[in-house]
Amino acid sequence: MRKLVITRHGGPEVLQVQEAAEPVPGPGEIRIRVRAAGLNFADVLARVGLYPDAPPPPVTVGYEVAGVVDALGPGARGFREGDRVVALTRFGGQAEAVAVPVEQAIRLPEDKDFVEGAALPVNYLTAYLMLERLAAIRPGDRVLIHGVAGGVGLAALQIARALGAETFGTASPSKHARLREMGLDHPIDYRNRDFEAEVRRLTGGRGVDVILDPISGAATRKNYRLLAPMGRLFLFGVSSFNRGTRKRSLVDTLRSLLQTPLFHPIQLMNANKGVFGVNIGRLWDERQRLRAIFEELCTRWEEGRIRPVIDTTFPLERAGAAHERLQSRQNFGKVVLTID
Repeated sequence: MRKLVITRHGGPEVLQVQEAAEPVPGPGEIRIRVRAAGLNFADVLARVGLYPDAPPPPVTVGYEVAGVVDALGPGARGFREGDRVVALTRFGGQAEAVAVPVEQAIRLPEDKDFVEGAALPVNYLTAYLMLERLAAIRPGDRVLIHGVAGGVGLAALQIARALGAETFGTASPSKHARLREMGLDHPIDYRNRDFEAEVRRLTGGRGVDVILDPISGAATRKNYRLLAPMGRLFLFGVSSFNRGTRKRSLVDTLRSLLQTPLFHPIQLMNANKGVFGVNIGRLWDERQRLRAIFEELCTRWEEGRIRPVIDTTFPLERAGAAHERLQSRQNFGKVVLTID
């Protein structure tokens, strides 16, 4: 089979499609013939050497796939060969085939395609955990979504709107008109304006109740200041640690790290604010709970209450271009790799 390999840490040129033996499903596993695999910023960080959970190169990453079951391991129940499925994968998803525990897969609705299926798991699970499980937002809450035109951002926008929140989002100006069409109340030009000042202006100085921060670094300090009393700040990414398509120097990385604030318990208590970290890649021991949420999200998708927004698709052989598009923030929605 073919698989996408990060051969060493570096720019997009380190990605290679290589031949490998097909995985054999173990006890309680199914093998999926992959038709589409979602691309996430974690894949970019793994490529440049800034994702500590990723194995060292050479490695195949990929955390979400859609495809067809073509083999069952001993004791695997609930699926048959030929079933169309969506699945979470620890690593190894960006390949022609991957084996996963049955708990990490659900059936793909008959009227849904593989590309949208591969765009659902990581983004919507992350947004759901932050907004519904942890923040428990209510109608009228003010929610600031950074990178709102990205995969997690648009998933969060759909969920926040459905819950009756007033939405604020940072994005480049070229994306504002489309974001308004999708229901964003307050697009914010983070490139040419200070987002903290803009949010204060828009809220009359009050700030917001919930902030989703995939940036970290200096932006986190501003975000914390923007929280209203009883506000909740969610950290779920470190995109500020890698802005270009190349690996950053150690000095640049340390600078971003040092700009990220530390929060003392007394500081949080006195301010009546909360700071959360979210990384679904560290929730593999909670498979049953994640599966229940996954099934709920799939039901909403089937009913038309949520729908992944697809930016572009790239064949596996053009994964380097896909990485460049995601890393340079040209995308509006999800970038997906397709495998024929």
